[in-house]
Amino acid sequence: MKTKIINDTEIRLKGIEILYKSLGTTAALRFLTLLHREPTNYVKISKRLYKDQTVDEIFKRAKKHWKNK
Repeated sequence: MKTKIINDTEIRLKGIEILYKSLGTTAALRFLTLLHREPTNYVKISKRLYKDQTVDEIFKRAKKHWKNK
């Protein structure tokens, strides 16, 4: 199965669309405002995203992604 790679604009639009459908207009706007207002702990986010994955697994997936570009 081949994954379609979408550009940054498409990702933003799709993400906002999903937020609006999931949270509603007011909560989606509130969420987006929170992202800009508070500092983001990228280490904490990364630990959650990559939980139970080895460095080799992450690297292999990244390498595959870059080859497809």
